[in-house]
Amino acid sequence: MTNNPTSVRVERSRDTARGISTSLDANGVRGKLTRDAPLAPLVWFKSGGAAEWLFEPKDVADLQAFLRASDPATPVLALGLGSNLIVRDGGVPGVVVRLGKAFAKVTKSADLTLDCGAGASGILVSSTARDEGIAGLEFLRSIPGTVGGFVRMNGGAYGGEVKDILVDCDVVLRDGSLHTLPVEALHYTYRHSELPEGAIVVGARFKGRPGKAEQIQAEMDRISASREASQPLRSKTGGSTFKNPGEKKAWQLVDEAGCRGLVMGGAQVSEKHCNFLLNLGDATSADIEGLGEEVRRRVKAKSGVELEWEIQRVGVKC
Repeated sequence: MTNNPTSVRVERSRDTARGISTSLDANGVRGKLTRDAPLAPLVWFKSGGAAEWLFEPKDVADLQAFLRASDPATPVLALGLGSNLIVRDGGVPGVVVRLGKAFAKVTKSADLTLDCGAGASGILVSSTARDEGIAGLEFLRSIPGTVGGFVRMNGGAYGGEVKDILVDCDVVLRDGSLHTLPVEALHYTYRHSELPEGAIVVGARFKGRPGKAEQIQAEMDRISASREASQPLRSKTGGSTFKNPGEKKAWQLVDEAGCRGLVMGGAQVSEKHCNFLLNLGDATSADIEGLGEEVRRRVKAKSGVELEWEIQRVGVKC
């Protein structure tokens, strides 16, 4: 006699709920813990299901205590601004960790170096660098996300990448231990790092070069104007959808495959920049992901190139 898959999922969910509740009660976790928390309002696409649990830690020690006490088998996912993310319609099992204001501070820690919390935005980091006369971090102004995501994905734009400015980063592992990793330990490649499995970035040090505030601001203004002119910034989108394959540009391959403006359900390939997918208003995450897969199919058929997703897709498909 076989188990009913639905029944098994329900029992596992109950076990997870008991384990999370026990860890909260036993360890006096000080952050906010919410069950069945809708994630659509927290991500740029404004679509998708709920987190089984959403945990917003008060500080690093709070996150450590929570992870130490929870069942090691419970999945844990870190969430930043939700800009480069598709949350599938069936929701996310386990715990989604969202780093809030306590993790969004940026201060000068040494000569030409900023100490940044993982929840700090690229705008805050680059603006602080300008105020401190630190050049070389302007490109962060153009990336819609937070330091944690930048570090994990080697975020980059306009000629700069995180690997060029990162000194080291602080991570909390799944067992709750805190470690500082030098940039060399991440083995960066294009939009990829080798962070330990389950690691949550909680802080990072970025180092630039001497610069004048007015010149730094001018470069930030140039980047902002370029983004405004070329990208659908005022739409429900998720940023760049596919990685650039080698020397080729993903958007050109998408365009050449006839996908500019392509629609599936409530989702559309942007006509302004066709490496962006849009939620036209009522798209499901299945619409958005399905459209992306159709674009990949058409590009492969047209050019022979197999596009690789840059947007992270998480959770359960309905």
